[in-house]
Amino acid sequence: MDNLALELPRIGVLPSGPLDTICDVGEVTVGHCTLADGPVQTGVTVVRPHGGDPYLDKTPAAATVLNGFGKSTGLIQVQELGVLETPIALTNTFGVGTVANAQIRHAVAANPGIGRGLATVNPLVFECNDGYLNDIQALAVQEAHYAEALAGAGKPFAQGSVGAGRGMSCFSFKGGIGSASRVASIQPGLRHTVGALVLANFGRLPNLTVAGRPFGRRLAEQLDRGLAQQGENAVIAPEKGSIILLLATDAPLDSRQLRRLSLRAGAGLARTGSVFGHGSGDIALAFSTAYTIPQQAESPMPAMAMLHEARIDPLFEAAAEACEQAIISALWHAEGVTGSDGHHRDPIRQAAPDWRQWLSDTEF
Repeated sequence: MDNLALELPRIGVLPSGPLDTICDVGEVTVGHCTLADGPVQTGVTVVRPHGGDPYLDKTPAAATVLNGFGKSTGLIQVQELGVLETPIALTNTFGVGTVANAQIRHAVAANPGIGRGLATVNPLVFECNDGYLNDIQALAVQEAHYAEALAGAGKPFAQGSVGAGRGMSCFSFKGGIGSASRVASIQPGLRHTVGALVLANFGRLPNLTVAGRPFGRRLAEQLDRGLAQQGENAVIAPEKGSIILLLATDAPLDSRQLRRLSLRAGAGLARTGSVFGHGSGDIALAFSTAYTIPQQAESPMPAMAMLHEARIDPLFEAAAEACEQAIISALWHAEGVTGSDGHHRDPIRQAAPDWRQWLSDTEF
């Protein structure tokens, strides 16, 4: 199956960028390293905000913690200073420290004065717990896997059961990496793009909502009637997964405005049926590619006219729509995975082959 051309439900009314991924924004690129070997089903995903050195040319950013059941590193400094100093890395919960070390080594190799004559670097790693499908105690993620994902970053990239998304579950089916973009019309003649990338590992099946329809409830009822494969995919459990939501925009926003934009990722997440459950780590980060902040105080600061606050609503709408679409994209792109202790997650497409009819059914 062509992972880049898969048919999936279309969310919302705003137009997409040409790729319908986060890579429609500026120089953003994405790379994966996927580990798929028996009980080891995990990996690393890297998002590069631009093609230069992120330590020397920092990217404005901000984050919102929707529910703090997570083990990220670097988030406090992002909140304080409002910039990214490394690419954004995604991996499993127990891989955070290793990937952070890899980010530090990469930054030091490019800038040997880091931590000596220059300031230290702030690694930024987000995680979700893939311990159902992946033997997380194996500590399989190594520094070389971050390097591979970084080196492979490009505009076209795979979605679903790849990279950090390899072992993730979503609404009791296979989850993982999903992405989308939406173009916002700010005023006549002025348009900006918002792209989203998610690491989806959350959700209770009866709550799943697709394009405003109670999709999960219908699917759960079908599973209960024995019309589709039974087993773990039909288990209704408390929501205790996580999701990382990344937003990129080419709109000129400062870190305060980006924090506001990141909060709207939660609107897209809620539309899919999440209630940000007690055991779910739900974190959103937004960054702008419109300008960079120099590391050296002697370098000139950017002279950039920020978007007026009264014109920001279209970006909020685009952020919510892109995040909702990215979550659906993660579900629909995912392939089935069998991993640790024989645990298995089916793709949702297999359980609901009639999804097109379901979404067009006026009585649904």
